Amino acid sequence: MKVSEILASSTKAYPSLEIVPPLRGMTKTELLESIAPFMEFSPKYINVTSHRDEYEYREEADGSFSRHLVRNRISETTVCAAIMERFDIETIPHIICAGTTKEEIESKLDNLAFLGINNIVALRGDSMSSEKRFTPTPGGYSYASELVQGIRSYQGSNTYRRERGLETDDRFFCIGVGAYPEKHFEAPNLETDIANLKRKVDAGADYIITQMFFDNKVYYDFVEKCRAAGITVPIIPGLKPLSTARQVSVLPESFSLDIPLELTSEIEKAAGDKAKVYEIGTQWCINQCRDLIAHGAPAVHFYTMGKSDNIVRILKECF
Repeated sequence: MKVSEILASSTKAYPSLEIVPPLRGMTKTELLESIAPFMEFSPKYINVTSHRDEYEYREEADGSFSRHLVRNRISETTVCAAIMERFDIETIPHIICAGTTKEEIESKLDNLAFLGINNIVALRGDSMSSEKRFTPTPGGYSYASELVQGIRSYQGSNTYRRERGLETDDRFFCIGVGAYPEKHFEAPNLETDIANLKRKVDAGADYIITQMFFDNKVYYDFVEKCRAAGITVPIIPGLKPLSTARQVSVLPESFSLDIPLELTSEIEKAAGDKAKVYEIGTQWCINQCRDLIAHGAPAVHFYTMGKSDNIVRILKECF
């Protein structure tokens, strides 16, 4: 079922989850066991993030250096297939511009269509660790809006379309895109960032998922500005509970966000008590989630970061 159909048919807010593909070495059984605790709460779908390949240079015996591809994680397509095999749930792979050519993306779309996956989240992706700014891959897409347009033009084979009862003009994939309610760190201002977001929607995006935030007013103001800019698709809030005192400094740096003074003050007072910090972060997220549902959010998306205990408690308290 497409996310657009889930959103249209849902009469109340529902939870969805996002996981990171496991590092090489984790078994399929271990991965599925880490996901199993969430299933009690009937999440509508699981997003699986995509991570660009990196390269490293190794010195050879003759003193020269050779370039080697480094893949540390299992692919998002493989993870989606494993989840679908075990659980009755939609899986949504992330497709990124970074490090991928248009032809390689076309091949990924063929693989997803073969598996019966018709939901995608389209993102630009991050720069390489060795880069200060994002550099498009030769032969690839430069912006998420271009990627959305490329995915939207994908038709699949006639066999795939017949199997799914699709007419010639029906969209093959439902496409979600990301948004920064406090603006992307590369954007000069929020208004410019929202204009870029509208380009993604105009290119064919069906819905939006926000980056995490810790002040619900940020989300409400963002939605209002998006509507004023002519963006009408559903905007799903994304949440992540703080779990360690270190995240107070790490998350703002990594995701270009603010953490409210009230929350940072509470964590600072309890910094020496890891269990108390964990509880503060979990309860804050519970309160956020309840408030979002009360204010009519269509769904709440949780960034699990491979952890289940705090997310399971939040789901139990809110859904």
